[in-house]
Amino acid sequence: MSHIRLIGFPMDLGAARRGVDMGPSAIRIAGAADRLRALGHTVDESMNIDIPLREELQADQAGQPQFLATVTAACTHLARETARAVRDGVVPVTLGGDHSLAAGSVAGVATALGERDQRVGLIWLDAHSDIHTPSTSASGNIHGMPVAHLLGHGDDGLSSISVPKPAVLAKDVVMVGLRDVDEPERRHIAAWGVTVFTMRDIDERGIAAVMRDALEIASRDTGGVHVSFDADWLDPIEARGVGTPVRGGATYREAHTAMEMIADCEKLLALDVVEVNPVLDHENRTADLVVGLMASALGLRVL
Repeated sequence: MSHIRLIGFPMDLGAARRGVDMGPSAIRIAGAADRLRALGHTVDESMNIDIPLREELQADQAGQPQFLATVTAACTHLARETARAVRDGVVPVTLGGDHSLAAGSVAGVATALGERDQRVGLIWLDAHSDIHTPSTSASGNIHGMPVAHLLGHGDDGLSSISVPKPAVLAKDVVMVGLRDVDEPERRHIAAWGVTVFTMRDIDERGIAAVMRDALEIASRDTGGVHVSFDADWLDPIEARGVGTPVRGGATYREAHTAMEMIADCEKLLALDVVEVNPVLDHENRTADLVVGLMASALGLRVL
């Protein structure tokens, strides 16, 4: 059994739509800690990263990219915590919050592994590739940029949180289930050599075959795998409480199969659970679903 640390990251500064800053509370209310303890894990659940509210920030921070200085500072703080957890043999599970947090959570894991001369593999479960840079993003929302910064592109401050830089190599990054990718992001994926399995790949090959390949790539010659899971990876029929829903996503069973395979590979170092928006949800159902998926990724089995 593992020692798990839940790290709340209640931030919506990287997104245009409000509400994901309440995601960590929704996930905790849905019983995340108790579900994981029931599997035999030791769970620390009291940590939250302190993040200013949007209303507290100066108007001049709402430029392009929006709230860059505050997001960078918050991600740097988060990176220190995920690095500390990995050094201590603890699995950090970061509860978002918008997906810009991955610029910090993954950077921290990469820093801790770099101290052992190891790399981190990254599996990105998301409807979107989030691989814009500030110069290609039309919106300026940083939750559409974390992968580019983890690869060392974009803003120098946000892309330099990890030591060494970049936090991840393109050959160690696998995106699964994409179905909404902008043209500049397509160019970045092709130019930088990131492996992508779209929803069409899942439709044609099945989730098990795709995840088998994804896990093999992300764990090949790395010290372990960081899984960054956006709730909008799921089909909106399953998860309505997300800020950027896209039709045609992973089903309930596909999602659980993917998470069960992550647990089976025994290479999971860290997990992000992001973009749960209780403002858009009904009776906290999306958070409840996400907690079940967390449990599957961390060892829940049918038999």
